Parts: sequence; structure tokens; C-alpha cells
Amino acid sequence: MQQLSAGKKLDQAFERLGKEKSVSFELDLDTDAATLKALDAKSDPEPGDEMPDEAAQLLSEARISFTVQSRKPIDESGEKDYVGMAMKISNKDGDLIEYRVIGDYTYLRTDIDAVGKVLGAPVPAAEDLPPEAAGLKKALEGEWVKFNNKELEKAGTDMGAAGPGAKPSPEPTMDAKTQKKLLEALRETVAREVDFTTSGGKDGTEHIIATAPFRTLLTELFGEIRPLAKDLPPGMDLPTDKDLRDAPNAKVSADFTLKNGELSEVSIDLAKLAEDAKVKKLGLLLRVGEGRTTTAPAGATELDMEELMGGFAGAMMDEEDVDTSGLADEGFEDGFEEDYPVEDAA
Repeated sequence: MQQLSAGKKLDQAFERLGKEKSVSFELDLDTDAATLKALDAKSDPEPGDEMPDEAAQLLSEARISFTVQSRKPIDESGEKDYVGMAMKISNKDGDLIEYRVIGDYTYLRTDIDAVGKVLGAPVPAAEDLPPEAAGLKKALEGEWVKFNNKELEKAGTDMGAAGPGAKPSPEPTMDAKTQKKLLEALRETVAREVDFTTSGGKDGTEHIIATAPFRTLLTELFGEIRPLAKDLPPGMDLPTDKDLRDAPNAKVSADFTLKNGELSEVSIDLAKLAEDAKVKKLGLLLRVGEGRTTTAPAGATELDMEELMGGFAGAMMDEEDVDTSGLADEGFEDGFEEDYPVEDAA
């Protein structure tokens, strides 16, 4: 009886979340740099391809905030129904990347120096750009810039077109009927393979612990999805049972926190999946917040997309013109809310 009760409560919590027109999430990777380096070493990277210390440190401290707003309930929304979206990647030192999509525009702000250090790649200095590149200068200085989504799509289409008058391939989509079938497959697998336990808390808080063997859960889930493969967008290749055979089958637990029946937090412990790697802690923490209305940042500089895309095309052509014929002879052939200016959604 407890199995049915806990599973039903969790199902109802997700249904309530889907009825909202705006919702916010915050995702934390609960780990440390040493653990990420150990997992990277276990994957036997090629010499020179090891995870840099800076990247491991960033990932261990990174926090991703995401907000979405729609005209309709989230579970009924299509692409054209969304009116606002925002995402931000930050760490203890501040914001690294932030973007917002509002109406016809996308707004972007980046800490170029911090990102460059993590990637180990040099970044151009704003003062080295020509006067006409005012938008790019603002971007390199960490200011807000914006671009028109339709103009960006047109510029990308012009660059990728096979010839005069060529039309781009339509975006892969999944119809509502297929989405419903996938959701049913997920629910059936969870009901069959996942064990639920519950524990009460204070002030209307309840914890539901869902536990399942990792490989078994994945194998059963993809087994349910394969009959739907013909209805999935092109390029979505599903793994076979043989592909999943090497996945660890340790039991993984997810702790769902409900507050008065509403989902407020999900914590997943992934440490057992690391097997023999030296792991101190490895988990994911997802917090669910109230929906917000994302607003456009004031004073954003608009980028000229034709000029920007033309610069990318020119750079690509320059790379193709480089003479590399002598490299083989020399042996070189192989090589949350609080940070957003937001208003409560209506």
C-alpha cells in the first residue's frame, strides 16, 4: 500500500508542476574537483586531453539557474507558447554566462576572461577590435548584448544553404501523441522497477525516496521506448541492451522533497555509479522555485548578425586556406532568483 501511496503522491506533484505557466529550477552538482579529476582519469583520456584543474574546479562549484514562462500550462505548451526564458551559469566568484530569450530577441552576458581561463583558450582584448565592432567590444567587456532571433536564423540559413534558393531542413520535432506515449513508458517503468519509501517532516514537508538498480532501470526504460523509435525525430538513436551491459547496476536513490504536495527539491546520490574511482561525493541537487517573469535587461547593445556571421565565415575560409602539406613530414599529422531583475508572474 505504501508503494502505491508514495508513487501516486509523486505523480501528482509532477502533474501540479506541469499545470504551472511559469517555473524556475536551480541545479547544483554536489561534488568536488578531486572527484571530477578521479572520474576523468578513470575514463583513460588521451595524453593532453585530461580535464584541466580549472575546469574541474568550475564544474564542482557551478550552479545553473533556469526560468521559463508560457502562455499555457507547461505540459500543454509548444515552442510558440513560450514568452520568456532565462538561464545563468555561475559559481562562487559570480556569474559566468547568462542569457534571456524574450520575444524576438536573445540577450547575452558573459565573463569572457573567466570562461577563457577554464577552457585554457586565449580571448581577444576589447581594445584590439576595430571601432565598428562596438557590439563585440561590449560583449568582451562583460556587458549585455542582444541579437534578433529571426536575423540570426536567416544568417545561419544563408551560411548553411546548399545553393541558391536552397531551403534548410525542418527542425526535428516530436508530436504531442508521441510525447504522451513516452511519458506513459516512463511511468510504467518507474512503477515496475522503482521502490518507494516515505518519511514525514515538519510544516507539511514529506520525503519520498525512490531507489532502483541503475542498469536495470535504463534497460527496461529503453525497452519500453524502442517500439516508438519510428515516431522519434531523426538522429535520436537509442542504445541497445548490449550497449547498456557495461553500465553499473548499483542502486541509485533519489530523494524527492514535497512541500504541501508540491515538488520543491530533488537530490540524487550518484557516488555508487563511480565504482572503483576515488569518489568522495557525487550527486545532483535540483531546487524548484516559483515561476517568475523574465525582463529584458536595459541598455543592451544590439549585434549586427550579418557582420558577425560574415566574420565567422571568413575565419573558417582562412583556416581552409592554410597550407598543412608539410606537417606530415615534421610528424605533426596526428593531434535564483536573486540575481535576476524579475517580477512575480501574474
